[in-house]
Amino acid sequence: MSGRADSDLSPDTRADDADDAGHGDDVGHGDDAEGAGHGEHGEHGEHGEHGEHGEHDEHDDDTPHRARRARWAAVGAGAVLTLAGAAAALLRLTGSVPALVPAAYACGAGACALAAVLGSRGRTRRALWLLIAGLMVMALGDQFD
Repeated sequence: MSGRADSDLSPDTRADDADDAGHGDDVGHGDDAEGAGHGEHGEHGEHGEHGEHGEHDEHDDDTPHRARRARWAAVGAGAVLTLAGAAAALLRLTGSVPALVPAAYACGAGACALAAVLGSRGRTRRALWLLIAGLMVMALGDQFD
């Protein structure tokens, strides 16, 4: 039942719903509080000092390592894709394809090179999106072949 006051229920049903709703609110409030870590057990919840907050502190120690790995991944992927795009542009340039194809590969390689630079400076999200854009430009150039 919705428990709304304007429902068309008989008075005895409303009284039962009000009793159930009152009991349900207490149980729900306790569940929500424990789930959030602010239950009756104090500031740290039932897990104590090493519960949810202790695990969070362990992840804080790992954050510099994750950032370093993300930077290296952005630099590595950008460098590999730059070399691949430049090689493809040179190979397509020697063939009999429209000039748009090697230009697209070169532009995509340039975008990937810029992504490698951004990744080395810690702008890994922008580097990821630039890598995606560079690959899309290269794929678009390949469609004209």
